Amino acid sequence: MTTTTVNRGYGYADLPGLMELMSGDEKHGPAATSTLDALWVLYDRVLRVTPERADDPERDRFLLSKGHGPMAYYAVLAAKGFVPVDWLPGFGSYDSPLGHHPDRVLVPGAEIGSGSLGHGLPIAVGTALGLRAQGLHDPRVWVLVGDAELDEGSNHEAIAYAGPAGLDRLHTVVIDNSSASYALPGGIAARFEAAGWSAETVDGRDHDALYAAFTAPHPGRPRVVVAQVEPKTA
Repeated sequence: MTTTTVNRGYGYADLPGLMELMSGDEKHGPAATSTLDALWVLYDRVLRVTPERADDPERDRFLLSKGHGPMAYYAVLAAKGFVPVDWLPGFGSYDSPLGHHPDRVLVPGAEIGSGSLGHGLPIAVGTALGLRAQGLHDPRVWVLVGDAELDEGSNHEAIAYAGPAGLDRLHTVVIDNSSASYALPGGIAARFEAAGWSAETVDGRDHDALYAAFTAPHPGRPRVVVAQVEPKTA
């Protein structure tokens, strides 16, 4: 995979400006902005992956399941040097590698092609199992999903399997903007806890709270962090 080492001078304050470079139809703005803080904390403080390590078997894997609003993801990848900033204005155009859904063969740093809801968490479970089978016990697998995705049956199965399987290298971040149609009593975290996961709910805009939740120990169990943000209004 081709990577780049440019664009290293950007911080969190630069992300809105980077996102403004992307225009066009079907931006799914609320879907993108809801993920911005969680993505930044992951890439800035948690994930062990860089452009130079994008093919390293020992890298952490990040899977964006909530791929239908990728502007924040592209902005963070640009800020961290995975993709050139000058790709951003072409977002969604015919000849741009930055499509309305990320494509893993076109976007440096993207682990999966995503956007069809309900696929990311099952793929993450399979990735964690594959790493375990290869004897790679250090890499962590992270997947970011939206709360509405949890309506999909594929996620029911993935959640039910991962807990008893003890996939403690698996981490799920659920962006909760009150989009789910079939919310369950007790909230999202309770659903994962019932299946044997370690779970925590935090303010999805509080970087210190996100970091603490992302790095909390959870021996023998997969981990889910529910990041609550403002409800979706459009």
